[in-house]
Amino acid sequence: MYEGNFIQVRKDSVRLPDGGVSSREYITHPGAVAVLAMLDNGNLVMERQFRYAPRREFIELPAGKIDHGEEILLTAQRELLEETGYVANEWIHLATAWPCIGYADERMEYFLARGLTNQGRNLDHGEFLEVFELSLPEAIEWIRLGKINESKTIVGLFWLEKYLSGWQG
Repeated sequence: MYEGNFIQVRKDSVRLPDGGVSSREYITHPGAVAVLAMLDNGNLVMERQFRYAPRREFIELPAGKIDHGEEILLTAQRELLEETGYVANEWIHLATAWPCIGYADERMEYFLARGLTNQGRNLDHGEFLEVFELSLPEAIEWIRLGKINESKTIVGLFWLEKYLSGWQG
């Protein structure tokens, strides 16, 4: 139905379990990564960014789209450097989540990055965002208060909280 730079909108005819036929419209997406970048002082590197579709600012984790054929760790490393200027010497894959299963095949890969060094950021063309530090307890409180209300960030913060508490899943 539509093919953009990195998403496609498709409509398929499907056979249902009862033998009937129906249609399904959905978005194909290459997937994305989100990085929980933890500074030596224990604070997280966060971003404030205007998002066009909802026409408002959000507080988010550094994140970005997986390029075709790119390893997810390389995507995480690239996005962290581009958006925040940080590189990390320790990377831990925390989880995979599927944020929009009702209408999209996008998956989100979550990484914890530690041992950070700032090398200067290099934002993509047309990307404007503010980088700031936030403690994990404060971030969890901001979720409760509605100051953080973007799903990938909420999921990532809860995964980090569980990981740091020693939860093994």
